[in-house]
Order: sequence, then structure tokens, then C-alpha cells
Amino acid sequence: MTQQLTQEAPPLPRPSLWRSRNFLLFWGGQTVSEVGTRISGVTVPLLAAATLDATVFQVSLLTFLAWLPYLLFSLPAGMVADRVDHRRLMIACDLGRAALMLSVPVAALAGALTLPFLYVVVGLGGVLTVLFTVTYKSWLPRLVADEHLLDGNAKLTMSQDAAELVGPSLGGALTGLVGAARTFWSTGLAFAISAVTLLLIRAAPAGQPADTDRVPLRAALTGGLAFVRRQPILLKILACTTTSNFFVMATGSIEVTFMLRELHASPPMVGLVFSVSAVGGLLAGATATRLARRLGSARIIWVAMAAPGPLYALMPLARPGWGVLLYGVGLAAFSANAVLFNVAAMSYRQRITPPELLGRVNAAFLWICFGVIPLGALLGGALGSQLGLRPALWICVLGTWSASLFVVCSPLRRMRDFPPA
Repeated sequence: MTQQLTQEAPPLPRPSLWRSRNFLLFWGGQTVSEVGTRISGVTVPLLAAATLDATVFQVSLLTFLAWLPYLLFSLPAGMVADRVDHRRLMIACDLGRAALMLSVPVAALAGALTLPFLYVVVGLGGVLTVLFTVTYKSWLPRLVADEHLLDGNAKLTMSQDAAELVGPSLGGALTGLVGAARTFWSTGLAFAISAVTLLLIRAAPAGQPADTDRVPLRAALTGGLAFVRRQPILLKILACTTTSNFFVMATGSIEVTFMLRELHASPPMVGLVFSVSAVGGLLAGATATRLARRLGSARIIWVAMAAPGPLYALMPLARPGWGVLLYGVGLAAFSANAVLFNVAAMSYRQRITPPELLGRVNAAFLWICFGVIPLGALLGGALGSQLGLRPALWICVLGTWSASLFVVCSPLRRMRDFPPA
């Protein structure tokens, strides 16, 4: 008598993201939205300086107001994101940002466009951007299958780098053709398109956030921070990202001045340098999934931070003439590192965080990592003024590379891949 053995069939692999209608809609909308955001990044200061006759300090306040919401509203945004329907909230944010952007050319036509009005638009737009960013990072794990999470993050990050490559040039060209105020029509349209793509997604992904209405307010605000403190790897990733952001912004605050005054680069050459840097991010995004499979989804986090570091030295080593492109190569190395690290680190965070906490955990990361950005910019300016631009740049790039120590000296060194979700 023979005994028949039964075996469960192995699960079929999920279709790739190229066959996921929902993801392709979301990705397409985010790509358009990112381009619109980069266009406004050029047109806002141009409008303030050229049309509204703002001083240098008044123009700098626009940058301050754009980043300030990350410090003030990230934690409350995480609490909101964990309590409401994600897709509806993102649609509301997109429609709100579209209305704010479209109000600028309307106010200009009515003769009511002033600098305080632009401050209000930038500040409110920053609040909606924080809320949207926290929410979409929490929604993506419900939109794509677990095995495609890293690929989804990579594709969205590629869109950001592609927008960085074409958005500023497009914004400058549109401003020259139709004027700075009218260029805001394109930015408003970009946010409206993003809202439409979210509306076209057929069904909300399963597994809505748990009801947290009964959680005390203080616990709801700090729940993400408490979770991160209990996760050694997340804590190391947070320290690494925060340190890197601090020194990267210190570098960014002096790099244009360095290229103009020390390298005697022309404005077109400065633009070429930044285009070269964006190419590094695009290439890294295109290969992120394959590299993660080859190296390991966990191992790539510390490798991406540590390996490109020596190339950062090309930035302070750059010299006048074509040697200025050395700065672009160093910047491209950092751009590639940032894409690989951010994609893998974000995928790890999304994988291990309980769904009901993910909004608050993402908010905690934004609050700390982006909260140091203004401080880093101040440090770069202070170092450049006191020590000179080239010595200051050496300190900044070495500080950026030092951030890798947090993840190199962490449990990630003993892991190849992420643990099961």
C-alpha cells in the first residue's frame, strides 16, 4: 500500500510593477508632480527677486518657509495619516497645492500679488507637502506586493532625480517665455494631474490603518519616535540619514559660491555640473533592484553609504576650467549613494513597521532628518566665512562620508537580506 504525499503548490510570483495599473497611475502622477515641484523651485525665487523686488534676505525667507513645516508639522502629519484614508488625504493635498499654485497667476492678473501673499502660498504649500509625503510613504506598502516594495521605491526615487534633471531648466525656460507668475499655471496643472491619477486607481488597497482615535494625543504624536527607539537598526539608519543631511546641506549652502569664486565657473557650467550629478541618481535608481538582489537588500544600505565616499573628495579637489567637472563627478557619486541608500532604507522601514504606526514612524524620520537642514546650511555658511570655501568643503564632504559609520557599525553588517515582513 502506497501513501500518497501531498504538497502545497508554491505561491505564484506576483506580476511585475510594469503590469500593475494602480502603481503605474501613482508613479505617473508622482513623476508629473515632482517636475511641477522642481519648476516652482526655480520660479518662486525668480518671481520674488525679479517681479516683487525682494531683497536677498526676503528671498531666503521663502526657502526657510518651505522647510519649516517639516519641523513643525511632521509629527502631527503622521498622526493624521494613521487615522484617515490615505488616498483621499493625498487627493485633498494635491488639490490644495494646485489651488495654491493657481492663485499666484490669478493674483498677478488682479494686481494683488505681493510678497506676503507669496509667503502664505509657500508656507501653506509646505504644510500640504509634508502631509502628502508622510502619507504616500505609508500607503505604498499597501499599493504594491511586499517583494516589489524596493522596486517601487526605486522607481519613485528615479522620478525625483529625473525631475531634478529637467525641472529647473524647464522652469527657467518657461519663465523666460511667459513670465514667472504665469509659469505657476504649469505647477498647478501638475498637482491636478497627480490628483486625477489617484482618483483613477480602481480600489483602495486592503488593510486600512487601525482606528487610533482612543490613543492619547501625546502617545499618538510620539508613537513613531518610541517605536524607532526600540529598533536598533532603525535608530542607526535615522542617525546616518540625519548626519548625512546635515553635512549635505552644509555643502549645498556653499557649493555654488565655491564654483563661481574658486573655480571661476560660468552659470551654464554650474548648470552642467548639477545635470551630471542628476545622472548619477538616475543610473542608481535604474539598477537599484538588481544591485539589491546581487548584494542583498540589507547589505546594500551600508555599502551604498560607505563605498562612494572616496569620490566625494573630487569636489574640493576640483580646479578651474574643465576641472570643474570633477565636482560634478563627486556630486554624482553622492547622488547615486543617496538613491541606493534611501530606497533600501525606506523599504526596510516600510517592511518592519506595523501598518498602524507607519505614518507616525515616517513622520518621526522627516521631523528629525529634515529638521537639521536649516542648521546644516548655517554651518556651511559659517565655515565658509571663517575658514575659506575649499577648507569648509573638505570638512563638509568628510562629514558626509562619516555618516556611513552609523550603518557600517550596526547589525546590518551581519545581515544579507531584510527579515520577513
